[in-house]
Amino acid sequence: MEAIRSFQKVLDDPVKYIETLSARKKIIGYCCSYTPEEMIHAAGLHPFRLFGLSPDTSAADRHLQAYCCSLVRGVLTDVLTGRLDSLSGAVFPHTCDTIQRLSDIWRLNTGFPFFADVVLPVKLNSQSAREYFEAVLRKFRADLEAGFDITITDEALAVSIKLYNIIRSYLRKIWEIHAARPWLISGSDLNRVAMASMILERETAAAMLADLADGLGRLQAQEGKPRRRVMLVGSLCCQPDIYSILERSGADVVWDDLCTGSRYFEGLVAEGGDPVAAIAERYYSRVICPAKHSSVTARAENIVSAVREHRIDGVIFLMLKFCDPHAFDYPDIKGFLDAQGIPSMLLEIEGGLPPEGALTTRFETFIEML
Repeated sequence: MEAIRSFQKVLDDPVKYIETLSARKKIIGYCCSYTPEEMIHAAGLHPFRLFGLSPDTSAADRHLQAYCCSLVRGVLTDVLTGRLDSLSGAVFPHTCDTIQRLSDIWRLNTGFPFFADVVLPVKLNSQSAREYFEAVLRKFRADLEAGFDITITDEALAVSIKLYNIIRSYLRKIWEIHAARPWLISGSDLNRVAMASMILERETAAAMLADLADGLGRLQAQEGKPRRRVMLVGSLCCQPDIYSILERSGADVVWDDLCTGSRYFEGLVAEGGDPVAAIAERYYSRVICPAKHSSVTARAENIVSAVREHRIDGVIFLMLKFCDPHAFDYPDIKGFLDAQGIPSMLLEIEGGLPPEGALTTRFETFIEML
């Protein structure tokens, strides 16, 4: 589809895209889906998701311990080697200890005019956490205003909230079309759409997503061959090939629990009323990742709910090597899935994927078991 090629074009060279865009807008980097993008957008800035795709991370290795994940190594390499010189700053929510250390190293080794730590609460199960969450976002709003000598009005926040609600709604629609008829759009294309939507100028992303959703809705393709339906669970997936290899092995990724997937578009911000309180409520109430806690079984229950809703045959845990939050989370969730009779497998990756032959063998074995 032509619409997919437009998303792919952005992913072919995201640095070039933001370099061009930086002539019109200041660019703010971020690497966590808990970043309050609506506020950055309302400030007239462009939020740009940092994926850390550099294959050679030697520039970052002298700053990091050997047990830091490939995402952090890639992001730090990108900034140290000058690939991100078009940024005007970065935002670091406290996702994990490694990201928190990346924040310090970034601040000490770069000269960008703006830098912000957004230390959101970890336990999201009390009224005091709600109030603290909102207070942190109000401080971030003030930091943006002071850093760029601007005023972020409630009216501008309302416009940004509406735009992000449109983006999230179209992403969910596209995901649901794929879940119902996975042969209409491949999982790898779905992954590209999500990643590109975090790079594109958001008004452009909304228009492109609308075109894609409408085009998919009009397709009258023949019924696809029944295949096993699997779900990816993890932090993020920057490897579209993993979907293709699974498809060639006899399964479709019809849903996920990734921050480059459903966790990014889960939940809308209430429109009307106090915009900061509304943004805080959405981020407080959305489906959590291991960086946050709402109950002992919340993550497992969310995954099981998605399995039931989307008729999933098996779950694949996609784990970045040295990702402590997901590594700590995995045993309990696997035990919960086992108790529910839901098959699962663990795939640990670092940087690139394992050799395709070995990966195909593992996937085929798992799918055969299903």
